[in-house]
Amino acid sequence: MKSGFKLSLVSLLAISLTACGNNGDDGNGNSSSPSSSDQPPASSAAPKEMKLTIGLPGAYDVTKKEIIDGFIAKFPNIKTEIVEVPWADFATKITAEIAGGTAPDVWVQENAIVLGYGIRGVAEDLAPYIKKDLNDADYISGLYASKTPDGKVYGIPHGINPVALAYNKKMFADAGVTPPTDDWTYADMIEAAKKLTKDTNGDGKPDQYGFAISQGITQGWYPWTRSYGGQVLDDTKTKAMFTDPKSIEGIQAWSNLVKDGISPDADFLKVAGGDWKAFGAGKVAMYFMQYSNQTIINKEFADLDYDTVMMPKSMDGKRIVPIVTNSWVIFSKAKQASKDAAWEFLKYYLSAESQMVLAKSGTSIPVQKNAITELDVNTNPKNKKAFSDGIAEGGVTTDENPSWQEWRLAAQPIFADIYGQKLSPEEGAKQIQQKVQDILDQNR
Repeated sequence: MKSGFKLSLVSLLAISLTACGNNGDDGNGNSSSPSSSDQPPASSAAPKEMKLTIGLPGAYDVTKKEIIDGFIAKFPNIKTEIVEVPWADFATKITAEIAGGTAPDVWVQENAIVLGYGIRGVAEDLAPYIKKDLNDADYISGLYASKTPDGKVYGIPHGINPVALAYNKKMFADAGVTPPTDDWTYADMIEAAKKLTKDTNGDGKPDQYGFAISQGITQGWYPWTRSYGGQVLDDTKTKAMFTDPKSIEGIQAWSNLVKDGISPDADFLKVAGGDWKAFGAGKVAMYFMQYSNQTIINKEFADLDYDTVMMPKSMDGKRIVPIVTNSWVIFSKAKQASKDAAWEFLKYYLSAESQMVLAKSGTSIPVQKNAITELDVNTNPKNKKAFSDGIAEGGVTTDENPSWQEWRLAAQPIFADIYGQKLSPEEGAKQIQQKVQDILDQNR
């Protein structure tokens, strides 16, 4: 990431897009939700000779310059000002920018935080805009990653980052194990992982593992919990479900891979540099890979022969495919003319022209259906349909709600203790249940 950028005269912005980003004061109920109705705003076409400020956290390392340049060329009547900022500064500055009414007209941020902005009256409800100008049939369901139970939509996806099962083709061939397919279940994956775990130097400890589980939510305990029939939060996202017997069963299966020596422990992965580096170096045969990981794996392990299949089927035969979404948000306190211009930008971002650019970037999957067919199949993993088809069949967010960042961070250290075999899944689930439910109750 670049350490700094040339800034415009508007206030500095920066942003954290990672799942570990600062959640600020999201979900504290400091202000009411923005008003909305079934009718779109009076004007949905950007007026002539007006200004639009676009905040680009991470600048063109995150958002494709080709898209921004295309918008500026297509809408010369909109005097567009770009604020390029390193994203690390955003967490400490955005609260003041919003409070002072100087935030950009449109910017990108983590989806869970965007949901919190909606509750606090910071994010414009985009449902009326979408209803007027977009055709649902042109987009995958991920378009509505920022939709609330009451029908408001507070963000437009910058891109979708789903999870699939990645596997090392050479390790499977060398072990004589049949490669995975889209029909695999979790039981199939675990059985293959046992066969691929080996002690090659005879010291009594595996130095090659069949599968590397993640301690985190998206690639770790969330899909395991859900795929064993459990829940993390209920459908209203107001009740924790960690002590449900099926949830505990999933957590147990997740932690058992370390307990049984099928997955490396935290110390092994720390030395290896993380699960994706252990996979790239041929130390593990499989792991749950996010779509964006392909770019760094292909760069650092150019000779790695690997591919992907869809996430394993759940115990009930269905499929759970966690997705991560960072979203464009329109500042609700901006003037209506600026909101209209910002919506013109988002419509352009969702157009075939822009979505094709995103599809070829390899960093995330577009939400426009036609663009998904243009994913680059000339680079590994070749089977990128494992991601796009996975979204279509079982794509889910990780139970994001306005307090997601808060309850996730409260649960994570306890999950780390379960992963490290310091707590039983039953005891850990009880502790997590209490902490998460307290947070959910405080944020009602």
